[in-house]
Amino acid sequence: MARAGLELGVRDLAKAAAVSTNTISRLEGGEALQPRTLAAIRAALEAAGVEFIPENGGGAGVRLRKAGG
Repeated sequence: MARAGLELGVRDLAKAAAVSTNTISRLEGGEALQPRTLAAIRAALEAAGVEFIPENGGGAGVRLRKAGG
């Protein structure tokens, strides 16, 4: 969802996170990844403007940071 919101391709996110495209596909397919791999992907998404929203009764989620924010 975060990748789509940013209009990033699999290759773009993989490059930004310094992981393989297969790793992104595995994540999106629901496979468990190493914590350091997840952290790299999360950091790349956050640097691109994604905010991760914690569980608040409606489920965890993501949103795009407001421009200038």
